[in-house]
Amino acid sequence: MSDAAQPSAAEVRAAAEAVKAALDRHLDAVERRSGEGDPAVYAAFNELAAAAEVYDELLYDAYDEVTPFEIPGDDSLPAYAGPEEPSALSVLIRRDYTVVEPRRLLSQAQRIVDLDPDIDTGNDAPGGGAAAGESVHTALGVVFGEFEPDEIASRHKEFGLEEGDSTLWVVAAEEQPEPGEWLSAPFDQADPHMVVCRFDVSSVFDEELDEEDEEDEEIDEEDEDDLEVLEPGS
Repeated sequence: MSDAAQPSAAEVRAAAEAVKAALDRHLDAVERRSGEGDPAVYAAFNELAAAAEVYDELLYDAYDEVTPFEIPGDDSLPAYAGPEEPSALSVLIRRDYTVVEPRRLLSQAQRIVDLDPDIDTGNDAPGGGAAAGESVHTALGVVFGEFEPDEIASRHKEFGLEEGDSTLWVVAAEEQPEPGEWLSAPFDQADPHMVVCRFDVSSVFDEELDEEDEEDEEIDEEDEDDLEVLEPGS
């Protein structure tokens, strides 16, 4: 980068001051928060992240230096723009699974149909009994039709499933939609600006914790190596 394109020292200093101000606003919002998922805290967090990113870029361009800040990626939700006191809400849930034991899934589906032959499996045969234990597609319909999603999540191994990532969004609304209004396209109207709070579960988080634990163990080992062994009487 040429000298002409580099930011001035004044620009870098202004960006640093913006980070300091954003820090104060974030702390003030945290101290005044009304509870979990407070939109003011979320907005202050985003402002702080944006200010830190600008400072990080200018500092690198001007001085070839970096900061210890970890800037959230672009996949983070935008600032909340919904009502302060939502009178209606929607809960959007996504859970990913892998069918790792098809035979176990088929067996469970067949057992369910055997106990209740009147279950509609979508097959022409009465009760669809035979096909329930032969088709993964049909077995999934039987299992998820019989059990609540939360029960499947807690018992997924029994059904031959392996958990992947999951997320839950609580989305604010001005009022409840009319019955049947969104059933044809249930997820098309999920507005990220209306998300009050979200809860994510991913193995990525566990891997990050494992890496941090490994780093801590390495540091502890280095500290032990640096310890001086003193002989009695020294």
